[in-house]
Amino acid sequence: MWQNICIYIIKDMMKVFALTSAIILTGIINTQAQIKLPKQVVENSTVNSVIGGSNHSNLSESQIIQGLKEALKVGTNNAVGIVSKTDGYLKNPSIKIPFPPEAKNVEYAVRQVGFDKQANDFIKALNRAAEDAAKSATPIFVQALNEMTFSEAKNILKGNETAATQYMANKTTDNLVKAFKPIVQKSIEKTEVTKYWQTVAQKYNQLPLTQKVNPDLELYVTNKAIEGLFKMIGEEETKIRKDPAARVNDILKNVFGS
Repeated sequence: MWQNICIYIIKDMMKVFALTSAIILTGIINTQAQIKLPKQVVENSTVNSVIGGSNHSNLSESQIIQGLKEALKVGTNNAVGIVSKTDGYLKNPSIKIPFPPEAKNVEYAVRQVGFDKQANDFIKALNRAAEDAAKSATPIFVQALNEMTFSEAKNILKGNETAATQYMANKTTDNLVKAFKPIVQKSIEKTEVTKYWQTVAQKYNQLPLTQKVNPDLELYVTNKAIEGLFKMIGEEETKIRKDPAARVNDILKNVFGS
């Protein structure tokens, strides 16, 4: 009988111990849940998760900005190099500059009556003007990169695969228009765009029931040149984000590492 009483006492003590342990453990969990991490720790954790997790936990703010600037420097330099060479626009179907939209009926009409060469010469001259203008983009991009803040860098890292390109477009388009347009104007004169246009337009105007058109060729080429340039920058950025082989130096590998 005494043994049975001891067994009951031991069982009761074990129940009390278990209940007490559960209460203590619950209190510890609740206390930890209420602890707020310092703002800097939270921000750093967010940045680290964006750029690839624990492998990048030692990157500083300056390294992140440097990495993004380097990515944009590589991307913009590559893009400018591609589009500013001979046939950079003309032989690239995705950015080739066609007849202005309001003059598409002109192109169709003159080709229908056998003036393909004149139409092709005009298109070639448009694209040569764009290729000339693109060479002036690099210093404008450099200025935008120098002005990038850490906040802007974080937004780019959190953005989509062309977020950096969109940033550059927002920062530089107005200045690119100012820089490109006079170059386009000179190139139009050099490549005789106006002469080719006048030849095509003259042939078109000789056709019955036609309505004369006179597009602003300088503005058209300027806008299309910038549009094509940013398309190529976007492709370069996507490569850097997705393709390890496109990360040509250590800082790019650290920030955009797999």
